Amino acid sequence: MRAVERGAQTPSTIPALNRRGFLAATAAAGLGATALSACSDSGSGSTDSSGRTVVEWWNIQTTEPSKSLWPKRAKDFEAAHPDVRIKLVTLENDAYKAKMTALTSSGKLPDIYHTWGGGVLQQQIDAGLVEDLTASVKPWSGTLVPASRAPYEFDGKTYAVPFDIGAVGFWYNKALFKKADIAAPPSTWADFLDTVQKVKDAGITPLALAGKEKWPGMYYWAYLSMRTAGVDGMRKAIDGKDFTGDPFVTAGRHLKDLVGLDPFQKGFLGAGYSTPNGEAATMGNGKAAMELMGQWAPVVQADAGKGIGDDLGFFPFPAVAGGSGAATDVFGGGGGYAVRKGAPDAAAEFLKFFMTAESDRILVTKGALMPVVKEARSALTDPNLKAVSDALGKSTGFQLYLDQALPPAVGQEVNDSVAALIAGSKSPEQVTRSLTQVAKSQ
Repeated sequence: MRAVERGAQTPSTIPALNRRGFLAATAAAGLGATALSACSDSGSGSTDSSGRTVVEWWNIQTTEPSKSLWPKRAKDFEAAHPDVRIKLVTLENDAYKAKMTALTSSGKLPDIYHTWGGGVLQQQIDAGLVEDLTASVKPWSGTLVPASRAPYEFDGKTYAVPFDIGAVGFWYNKALFKKADIAAPPSTWADFLDTVQKVKDAGITPLALAGKEKWPGMYYWAYLSMRTAGVDGMRKAIDGKDFTGDPFVTAGRHLKDLVGLDPFQKGFLGAGYSTPNGEAATMGNGKAAMELMGQWAPVVQADAGKGIGDDLGFFPFPAVAGGSGAATDVFGGGGGYAVRKGAPDAAAEFLKFFMTAESDRILVTKGALMPVVKEARSALTDPNLKAVSDALGKSTGFQLYLDQALPPAVGQEVNDSVAALIAGSKSPEQVTRSLTQVAKSQ
């Protein structure tokens, strides 16, 4: 399930266009009445034959256990609110993205709908299509893990409620670390490079990487940029469309230092993420000591490979000496629900119900999600997911995935340029110039 969720957050799915550009892109895509038909006049914000208010709820929970859990949560709400009917519309990721693009261009959104935050939500807000939930959630927003709220807050206002949150970090093989005589995970970048070399000297592949898919390599540059520039520096670069500052060049140089150690598995440039012999399988079959990946990694490792069970551990991305970023700043993302402008009051009431501590415990224990309500963190039993949750709970800053936080063309350029740096065909300076050039062209 985690692989599906991350796969939903690719550059092509995260437009952050101005309204004119978004409408033009939609028209070019040729999405018409068929795509719009799922959000019908008879469903959204209307009443049914029994006089109940109908709240249409679009989601992408197509896999178990969430596929069964989501309707159950809707029924539980209806039982407590007999005057409301929750109408679920469940779509596969690609179908959802296509239809939401068309619906946004038409100015007609579902009452409640899935969002990853970032550029798409910002565009919908700018178009006046999203309900400001600030007042509705204020009484209980303090119960949420702060990092989980970050992707949905703009200019001090809240426009969506999170139901899942995660962070990227290093997953490592304890048995291989022991074989390489490494007592503990590294806490600084210099120590990390030393660890990579020690693992390699022991005849073990240090890192698994899906070079073909590019976004896993982007994680290295993004995290290094956060550590050197800081979250505020990253935000300034995104807003100013200028990545040529020294911290971003330095981030590229740090990554180049890593690449110079030849740390990745043989054939990594052509490797996929969840494919046979790809990154997750390499890690899951015990053929690499580490991978930099999100909280879904253990599930995909076990699915693509055999999984390494109790030998799997997690540690945060190391601190970088001289950088402005804190070691407690986190890079990641999750999922949330926004409400259309003018939706029935029952829509916001349902989100309040959905995100109580009791409800979130159910999502964590039965839905295999990461907790977003502080009190629900006790429902986690997996020690590695607890480590991810602890990192989120203690985070001092949060940066959304760059291929979601940035406009699509810029997000693609991040992936492409970093992949070129890893392959040796671009310098750190060229990466920052390319990003800036594409950013300024948007």
